Amino acid sequence: MLSPRERIERQMADPWLIRLHRRLSALTSTITVMHTGAHPDDEQNGLLAYLRMGLGMRTIIACSTRGEGGQNALGPERLGALGVIRSRELEEAARIIDADVSWLGHGPADRIHDFGFSKNGDQTFDRWGEQRIVERLVRAYRKERPDIVIPTFLDVPGQHGHHRAMTRAARSAVALAADPAVFPEHAAEGLRPWKVAKFYLPAWSGGGDTYDDEVPPPDTTLVVEAVGKEKATGAEYDRIGEWSRYYHASQGMGRWPEQPQRIWPLHLAIPGEGVGEETSILDNLPSSLADLAGFDGLDPALAKALIEADGAIAEAISAYPDTQRIARSLLTAAHFLQQVDESSGQPFRELHEHRIVTKRRLVDLAILTALDLFERAYSEPADIVPGGTATLRVELSDRASEFQADVKPVLPAGVSYDVRSLCRPVVFSLAADTNAAVSSLYHPGWKAAGGNGHAYVQISAVVDGREVSGFFDLEEPFFVTPPQSLTLKPDALLVPKGQHQNIIRFAVDIDGGHAPISFKAASGWSVRHSGGDWFAELAGEGAAGLVQLEALSGGQPAFQITPIAYPHIGRARFLSPSTLKILSLDLKLPKNARVGYVGGGADRVGMWLARMGLNVTELDAHALGGDLSAFTTIVVGIFAFGIRRDLAEVTEKIHHFVESGGHLVTLYHRPTDGWYPEATPVCRLEIGKPSLRWRVTDPAAEVIVLQPDHPLLIGPNIIDASDWTGWDKERGLYFASNWDDVYEPLLAMHDVDEQPLKGALVSGVIGTGRHTHVSLVLHHQMDKLVPGAFRLMANLVQPA
Repeated sequence: MLSPRERIERQMADPWLIRLHRRLSALTSTITVMHTGAHPDDEQNGLLAYLRMGLGMRTIIACSTRGEGGQNALGPERLGALGVIRSRELEEAARIIDADVSWLGHGPADRIHDFGFSKNGDQTFDRWGEQRIVERLVRAYRKERPDIVIPTFLDVPGQHGHHRAMTRAARSAVALAADPAVFPEHAAEGLRPWKVAKFYLPAWSGGGDTYDDEVPPPDTTLVVEAVGKEKATGAEYDRIGEWSRYYHASQGMGRWPEQPQRIWPLHLAIPGEGVGEETSILDNLPSSLADLAGFDGLDPALAKALIEADGAIAEAISAYPDTQRIARSLLTAAHFLQQVDESSGQPFRELHEHRIVTKRRLVDLAILTALDLFERAYSEPADIVPGGTATLRVELSDRASEFQADVKPVLPAGVSYDVRSLCRPVVFSLAADTNAAVSSLYHPGWKAAGGNGHAYVQISAVVDGREVSGFFDLEEPFFVTPPQSLTLKPDALLVPKGQHQNIIRFAVDIDGGHAPISFKAASGWSVRHSGGDWFAELAGEGAAGLVQLEALSGGQPAFQITPIAYPHIGRARFLSPSTLKILSLDLKLPKNARVGYVGGGADRVGMWLARMGLNVTELDAHALGGDLSAFTTIVVGIFAFGIRRDLAEVTEKIHHFVESGGHLVTLYHRPTDGWYPEATPVCRLEIGKPSLRWRVTDPAAEVIVLQPDHPLLIGPNIIDASDWTGWDKERGLYFASNWDDVYEPLLAMHDVDEQPLKGALVSGVIGTGRHTHVSLVLHHQMDKLVPGAFRLMANLVQPA
């Protein structure tokens, strides 16, 4: 349940009158625009804010992945857990600009997922399957019926391969969505063919620190100019776009544009029938109910009803903030829209039924918002286990009885409700079947008008004899959750070969039910329980490699439930199988190494160094300000110079540490992470940009050793070809592009058809110490338990 402060913050961020204004402005247009992208944060939020709030369009963000392959500037969550965070970030970003979200990918277990960088669309399609992503876009077009589709990026060299694939697929899907012979199975779901009227490409380059388009953008055929300011807030549309981008905090988004963008150039790549030179994005589109009244062959009475409805909506908007006049006018609009919906013929319905249905739903929601009947709904607890119970409370205003307000919970399959009290608040008892399915982590969509999550409520009211209804979200997400959370500490064990570690102790934390716990044996390893202790035991020598021992709860697979909570997205959770991983490897540690680790929360390298058996100290601000001579090596985690001000403030002190005999190891940084080439490293070292050119995305790319006898490559572990096998996602990124002569490049590698890059691992003797800069994704490989990453890291932290 939200705390009082959290409720206050929610109310402050969503004033009722602004919400009412947005509900009204959503009624002005009958046009839908879909904006396609590959990752949460790809969207052009300022443009969408103008199309929605300035022109009244319904806006939809169609996103192919959950961003699970990206980086996290907030905390330790990676992969699936990061996908949950970034999904919630996009949904909250969409809330600010009143946009819907259509998810095309469903997390890391889905073929369409964020697997890291690729440099062209073909490489992306190799992973996703081109037909698969095209089919999902065709489905989205047929379901949402957009008049306009605008991809976020261009399909040109120099762009992220995921972006290129999405743009190509979005274009291919336009013609296919209109063909009834293509994907005929959609008909069984009630989806009919749909013809997108206009397909625009951005007429701007994707250049910058990350991308550098190698060909110029297409010619501008139309300029969308955001005229004026949003009336409810008085803010520039691009600033509202930045309010939206603020929610992509895990990606470090949210800036203050000194000059808000007002112009977005577009290229009409696929014009609709009869579309010539344009002066407005709305040209040749039925952009209002009055336009629909001109439909050829429409019954004159229905045409008149559309015009009357249009006028009533305009009157409601002009009446703002007089809620009584607003409600009366919208009731008139609802009456005429119902008449059109129930009496129009097939030709009209084929093209415009969705517009009328959407408008009726939004008119009802605007009436309920004007009446201000709904206050909040919440479940205690916010989740429910199979066979468990919970209580749902719905708080309505004191006017609810005046309008005969009725509340109906909408719950996941296997969860039922009984009415406990119809007084204020309305109270329901919830009960989950013993076989109720655990809720999925990733929703297929998100709606600005409400009705999101695994549970929400429907509010109905009778206003002047007409029933109106709308969906309202719970203040916290509701889940059917496993009855037990089983956490292994640690969940991964490193066993160096030759050290005869045949019995290893670990802990099992159990939260929730008390079903018996067991483990499946594998590869000679088994688990026994003695008293309060758990032991993994190896029978015999055992082979090098990774073994996974699956935990069972009552004979069924056990899960670890990891809570996720950040102020900008609220509470969420991540489910992962409870599995004990044991990596046996040939690993030798440097002698007399005393390591200080400076992390920014974006990697788990400090933890892995400790699990390797090294003497590691986490360096906080106090430790950084103290005597560093106690350490032989200081490791700076990814992004840390940009995240930790205390680190940036002792840069000169760290330089002195190196010059006096210490070994500084810096893991990769972006150019924007407080990395100043002349000041941050001990000697000049520049990070390459745009970053797409300075990375190797193929995790199996050949690695050429430039200095085979270098001390960092021969001891204490001899790094050979086997250490470069089994890497995941990519080799490295944010490679160094230029450096002082004191540094030596140790490796060379490249993607297909590219020149070798030598900035993945550079090291130089400075004074009596050493600075080594690492752009390899060692932190990710360690998380994925790649043996070579641990062996190389052991070498890198050796004393200078």
